[in-house]
Amino acid sequence: MKTVTKARLEQLRRWRTRKRVVGTAERPRMSVRFTGRNIHVQFIDDASGHTLAKASTLAKSLGAERDTLGANVRSAVRIGKLAAEAALSQGITKVVFDRSGARYHGKVKALADAAREAGLQF
Repeated sequence: MKTVTKARLEQLRRWRTRKRVVGTAERPRMSVRFTGRNIHVQFIDDASGHTLAKASTLAKSLGAERDTLGANVRSAVRIGKLAAEAALSQGITKVVFDRSGARYHGKVKALADAAREAGLQF
């Protein structure tokens, strides 16, 4: 499959998911995005358009561990726990999960399971 076609199909999946998944102040959207090297998680209130909390493999709070993390399952588990801690510190307990066009298996599933174990409710 051509790279352009693959990217287009991913964009269509992202739009299709985004139509149904909307975050509010009481239940923000947990947006998960995987790049080739990193993982980014944001908690977004779509009504006001603000990011309430975030976590990433590039976060300075990870220190030396930041160099060993990448876009794999082991890192997804660590970032899922870190994201849940960041959300709970802001008073967020319930979220709507937005997988950003990625299929729900492997890294995405590992991140979601780790966030659930850390105390978030989907």
